[in-house]
Amino acid sequence: MSFTFLKQLPKPEEIKQEYALSLQAAQIKKDRDQLIRDIITGNSDKFLVIIGPCSADNEDSVCDYISRLAKVQEKTADRLVIVPRIYTNKPRTTGEGYKGIAHQPDPEKRPDMLAGLIAMRKMHIRAIEESGLSPADEMLYPENWPYVEDLLSYVAIGARSVEDQHHRLTVSGFDVPAGMKNPTSGDFSVMLNSVYAAQHHHHFVFRGYEVSTTGNPLTHVILRGAVNKRGVSLPNYHYEDLERLIQMYEKMDLLHPAAIIDANHANSNKQYEQQIRIVKEVMHNRRLSEEIRRLVKGVMIESYLEPGCQKVGEHIYGKSITDPCLGWKESEELLYQIAEMNV
Repeated sequence: MSFTFLKQLPKPEEIKQEYALSLQAAQIKKDRDQLIRDIITGNSDKFLVIIGPCSADNEDSVCDYISRLAKVQEKTADRLVIVPRIYTNKPRTTGEGYKGIAHQPDPEKRPDMLAGLIAMRKMHIRAIEESGLSPADEMLYPENWPYVEDLLSYVAIGARSVEDQHHRLTVSGFDVPAGMKNPTSGDFSVMLNSVYAAQHHHHFVFRGYEVSTTGNPLTHVILRGAVNKRGVSLPNYHYEDLERLIQMYEKMDLLHPAAIIDANHANSNKQYEQQIRIVKEVMHNRRLSEEIRRLVKGVMIESYLEPGCQKVGEHIYGKSITDPCLGWKESEELLYQIAEMNV
């Protein structure tokens, strides 16, 4: 084999016992889970906003950012449920570059998976305990799920993972909402097939065990735009795209049809300032069509303390080292505008 086995990682139970969530924080997560679940199932008219850094690279600046979100959540609680993006895994198109704190706790040092698992868990716990908000993360590695399953209120499956059988089957065992992004090709049928798979029960191998799942009825779609064969970004958040998605949803036997609009990535062509315009168009379309209002339950926004991005090693506090993000000033203003438009 061409593998070099460096060390055996502790079992999830061992890490969770050593870095445990307090009873108070566990209750916060339970209450927040219900708020989010009610939005996905249509039992609440509140709007979901999943917002935060492209990649959660630094515990102090991330928790600083989330503490600011918490103040906005207090003022908009009657209309919004704000879920902080604490993305500890960063998918890379070519496999090169910073892969997130779970892989590389210090972006300027070598990868350390054990230290990464600990750093990932400590950041999520601190954020919950300090802000009262429970986080969202992307499941890049399905085998890591048991290390954080008691911490996350929302999970995203990325455009490059959505066709993967292991991701789909693992989501079928979740008890929290999971958003399946459309693949980079933009094919809605691939995304909806993934939702179908995750909503049904399965029998498979997970972490060396034979397991069975009951299906996750809270699985839904995330529209993040597409890239054509010439490398040109094609947005899919427009009125006509949403109407087509509604029609495709109606043809499938799926529970709780729901969509989250990712305002960045191929929808904005990574022009992060465009997220403001895109979110406002989404909110406008919800006003124009009752069908779209019922389908579109929330938005995703990439945002941090400082606007734009920086290279690893520049050490600008609160500035993304991966994709560029909205700065705090613009983000705070946008959150209040979303609340005003959700009437």
